[in-house]
Amino acid sequence: MTDTAHPSATVTGARQEDRFESSPVTLHARVGAFELRWDVDCPLGLVVASSTHIGRPGIGLVEVFTAAEQRARTSQAYRRSGVGERLRVQGSRVTAEAGVTRAVIVQADAVSGIEVRTTVTAPAGTSVVRIENELRNAGRNAVVVTAVSSASIGIGRSARDLDAVVWGSAESEWLAEDRWREVPLRSLLPDISLALHAQDARGHAGITSHGAWSSGEHVPCGFLQRADGEALAWQIETSAGWHADVSQALDGGVLSLLGPTDLEHQFARELLPGETFTAVPVAVAASTHCRDGALAELTRYRRWLRGSANDHELPVVYNDFMNTLMGQPTTEKLLPLVRRAAEAAVEVFCIDAGWFADPAIGDWWSTVGEWREASDRFPDGGLRRVIDEIRRAGMAPGLWLEPEVVGVDSPAASRLPDEAFFQRFGQRVQEDRRYHLDFRHPAARAHLDETVDHLVEEFGIGYLKLDYNINPGAGTDHNASTAGDGLLAHTRAFRDWLVRVQLRHPSLRIENCSSGAMRADYSLLAVTHLQSTSDQQDYRLYPPIAASAPASILPEQCGNWAYPASEMSDEETAFTLVTGLSGRLYLSGFLDELRPDQRARIAEAVALHKELRDDLAEATPFWPLGLPAWDAATVCLGLRTGGADLLFVWDRDAAPAEFVIPGVFGDAEIVFPAETPRWRLDATGEGIAVSTPAGIGARVLRVSHD
Repeated sequence: MTDTAHPSATVTGARQEDRFESSPVTLHARVGAFELRWDVDCPLGLVVASSTHIGRPGIGLVEVFTAAEQRARTSQAYRRSGVGERLRVQGSRVTAEAGVTRAVIVQADAVSGIEVRTTVTAPAGTSVVRIENELRNAGRNAVVVTAVSSASIGIGRSARDLDAVVWGSAESEWLAEDRWREVPLRSLLPDISLALHAQDARGHAGITSHGAWSSGEHVPCGFLQRADGEALAWQIETSAGWHADVSQALDGGVLSLLGPTDLEHQFARELLPGETFTAVPVAVAASTHCRDGALAELTRYRRWLRGSANDHELPVVYNDFMNTLMGQPTTEKLLPLVRRAAEAAVEVFCIDAGWFADPAIGDWWSTVGEWREASDRFPDGGLRRVIDEIRRAGMAPGLWLEPEVVGVDSPAASRLPDEAFFQRFGQRVQEDRRYHLDFRHPAARAHLDETVDHLVEEFGIGYLKLDYNINPGAGTDHNASTAGDGLLAHTRAFRDWLVRVQLRHPSLRIENCSSGAMRADYSLLAVTHLQSTSDQQDYRLYPPIAASAPASILPEQCGNWAYPASEMSDEETAFTLVTGLSGRLYLSGFLDELRPDQRARIAEAVALHKELRDDLAEATPFWPLGLPAWDAATVCLGLRTGGADLLFVWDRDAAPAEFVIPGVFGDAEIVFPAETPRWRLDATGEGIAVSTPAGIGARVLRVSHD
């Protein structure tokens, strides 16, 4: 352990372990592949130790904006804040523990009284750091914080350095998640001859979330890549508001990663003297192996972040919703599906939405919130009969819940107090005939605790699919400084509730769903088992979603739907199953209506998935054809394992096709579907040449490493 600090450093009100010995005025601290640097005239900054382009002296890691003081120099970017430019390091501590190196740096601004405690953690075996910041009002007057950059990092050392940089980010929406785009940074930040004007630019480019769907418009993950292969990838870990910002200065660019802001998310937090605020954590990865290398580093980091959750088994799940019962389950409809799922060796059978709704209602959307079985759906033995059949067939039973909402026509809407719901200006927030629970309130938590405990203890439920189908807007201003502040507090309380539920029921597996992947972030994915990657019902449109998802979600958490239908051809059946196999195989469809050859193909896919899933939990993704465009005719995802590369290849062109999968060398074989010689593979000096016949098709290839 090493302790370093500026001379006579004592942080007012700091914890005992943050009182440090004196040290030289210019210091640095190595944390994994990164280095923290500061001196008497500059705030704390972050650089990649081996790079001349990622990180730049003089760019403060933390920017703090307040209602009283925003920027020290006007612009539209989230940099050069008045408070941030005055922050000076008061003390530091670097520790090496089992599996991590961690630095804690304390900075202070004497004018505002704000202290910032920054924790930078580098997990062993990765080129990633996780950055967490806690603000404390050590002054005598209240301070209203309006934005905090969790991390700001310099890019390049001159304006010319930005010319060869690519910006990668993903747009997202319902049914069309994870649509990645790679564009020249200069298309966002044009060269405006800053040297002639002798000052920094005032513009910026950014992506931001809106409301409570953290990945509903943009995925909270991205990257920057130079032409020489050096790359920086990032992710923002929150289910509330977030913003990623790039801007340019005379001496290069700046990447700023933030949680909720005043301008974008109606966020502000008032801090009375002595009060603290914890900013949204972020992770930053560095690599010299281009985009795929940086995203592979984030993949390793995500496994570290999940901790003991990685030890859970990876069961094959059947869910009755997609293109099947669509929220209208009954005993009569479910029992044939249970039998066929068991024949295919499925391990979890999840009954999706509708099990709680009186079938006479029809549209049950506005009635949810009680979470008790609808007896008329399950005559002759109730829901228990179906659950018992699932268990007797050798599968674990699962159920769908949407825990954060209560329909306006639900008895729970009148039984729970107003304070247990999102409110704006003294009135409950209503979105599409639903109210939104506020998990900060004990009545909201108790209502769902009772629900989950009842389902687990009464029915033996081992799997919960937790959905989230409304976006309630900016948040709640009840018991909060602003609506954005209330939303952030609710999402943190909901995450804590998920953790406590699993402590009470350690064998319970929880799926994170949100109208597909509208809230797929590593605040929630760090504490849940699986992520539904989309609600897309057209199997021909799913491949670019499934292939792109591992850029922001662990491969073993990507729940990719496969829904064979009786009208599908052999090739179409294999096509949808390859989509499922490219992550976690998530089955649906009327299995009882399929032809024998289709059921055999499903059993083959399930057997292969079980063979591959241990490797899946250690694989890193790569994209030999690039991250796919939405309308790409050919889509390819690679998963690199210890002994081989797995390639998931979809041909969406109706005409015969020939293409090369570049940069992949070794002995290639088709492992799914078996006994289908219609695709031809040839090794070439560029990679694997593939020839396909007319019609859509998909294959899983295994390429053994030389």
